[in-house]
Amino acid sequence: MRDTILFDINETVLDLTPMKARFAAVFSDQQVAGQWFASLLHSSCVSAMTGVESTFADLAGIMLDAMAARYKVSLSATQRADILTGFASLPAHGDVVPALSLFKHQGYRTVAFTNSSWDLVHRQLTHAGLMGHFDHIISVEATGRFKPDPLVYSFAAAELEHPIGDLRLVATHDWDTHGALYAGMQAAYINRTGAEYHPLYQKPDCMADDMVTLAEHIIALDKKSR
Repeated sequence: MRDTILFDINETVLDLTPMKARFAAVFSDQQVAGQWFASLLHSSCVSAMTGVESTFADLAGIMLDAMAARYKVSLSATQRADILTGFASLPAHGDVVPALSLFKHQGYRTVAFTNSSWDLVHRQLTHAGLMGHFDHIISVEATGRFKPDPLVYSFAAAELEHPIGDLRLVATHDWDTHGALYAGMQAAYINRTGAEYHPLYQKPDCMADDMVTLAEHIIALDKKSR
């Protein structure tokens, strides 16, 4: 039975916009925040595919140092800490709580599923006021890998004691939804950026520009399949 929805956290559930101000204060360019996060995701994907052992937090610091070198910025310890700790104090997107409430009302189990460490995701969800909206939290930290390694999606299924084909991941990263589908999981894509979905990746059967519309689509689709 498809009664469990997994949610990617960073950028899908939590809004990264406040990070722009932190980067602007150091780099004099708020767009560096997006470049840094993209490089962090790229690094985590490479690490996942080639067996590089690290944590998401360590990769975040490494890529921040690389960004500083690229822009010839000398980061003080205080500036570095201010940027990296900002990751723990992000707000939720405005459509997240209504969507989670809709899923809960329909009897779904909601799961936070993230590359962030166990400690970080707890701080993130607590700060965003979302702890009470998730039934379960899964960090990939214990696997030593990152999404989109198929291992982490199988790990989530084992943790939830649920067939992987009955689980659905909601994410705003097409490489993540593609990874879930490749691993045998269902997926749904929320377009937070306006970018075109990668034409070579597997596409989920649910796509929308806001979380509530996406939730309604998923619920309607699941009712038809019962």
